[in-house]
Amino acid sequence: MKDKVDLSVNLGSLHLKNPVMPASGTFDIRDTLLNMRELNSLGAIITKSIASRRREGNPGPRVWETDGGMINAVGVPGEGVEYFKEHILPLLEEANDTIIVSMVGDSIVDFCALAKKLDNFEKISALEINLSCPNLNNGLYFGVNKDVLGDLIYQLKKSTQKIIIAKLSPNVTDITEMALTAQEAGADILTIANTFLGMAIDPEKQIPRLGNKVGGISGPAIRPIIVRMIWETSQKVKIPLIGVGGITCAQDALEMFLAGASAVQIGCANFSNPYVMLEVIQGIKEYLLRKKYSSLLDIIGLVHKNHF
Repeated sequence: MKDKVDLSVNLGSLHLKNPVMPASGTFDIRDTLLNMRELNSLGAIITKSIASRRREGNPGPRVWETDGGMINAVGVPGEGVEYFKEHILPLLEEANDTIIVSMVGDSIVDFCALAKKLDNFEKISALEINLSCPNLNNGLYFGVNKDVLGDLIYQLKKSTQKIIIAKLSPNVTDITEMALTAQEAGADILTIANTFLGMAIDPEKQIPRLGNKVGGISGPAIRPIIVRMIWETSQKVKIPLIGVGGITCAQDALEMFLAGASAVQIGCANFSNPYVMLEVIQGIKEYLLRKKYSSLLDIIGLVHKNHF
């Protein structure tokens, strides 16, 4: 049996030492329990969504645990891009050589102005565009309207030399249409997908459990839907896919690779197990060795080639 396996992957021009990274909003470089060696062993680090200016976020309560996951309506609070530059980016630069910055904006002009600022930071490898955060009162629009989505990505590509990753919304009738629109507009990579719009109500108080009333559902309950979306989308687009939604172990990640994803993000599981990303990396390696594959590339989209 081979004792070595290659976990590296190229997402277009973005090289990753392995395909595992945190999902935006579920990892904070200032609070992590991982040491520098462990942080550097991740395929990449993705930031919380950064805005042009300070954002308060949504009123509380912001999180509610539900069957098979959680609902959150945090609302992307943050101190803005200047604070990020001074206080967060230096920590990220020490932790990993592949930094992906998640961006959020209130308008196409706002997104593009932020992209131009981030374009000046050499250490940033790529920008992930938060098109679909469903708990923003004005944010859902970008993710569900093809024309607006296409225009935003097109304008962003003119505003920055960075790799553009479009994080798509699952709250659409056909995610492959949105994926094709993003690809045609110039997106380099697609992330599938953000959270599903949901709601929880307190029967005793007879009011919503979240201050924002609705929020995004994440966790294991959504994983089969995400796997299906990856499988469908990988048959329609030519650009690489990153899968995210409900991964708690290596087996979950492997489903997404087999369906057609080239990399994965881990979100909700980070809250209950800070070491889950490291465990998934090791589990992927063990699977490939057991199956006698020499590279992760050997299994990406393999389900399409198998008869079932």
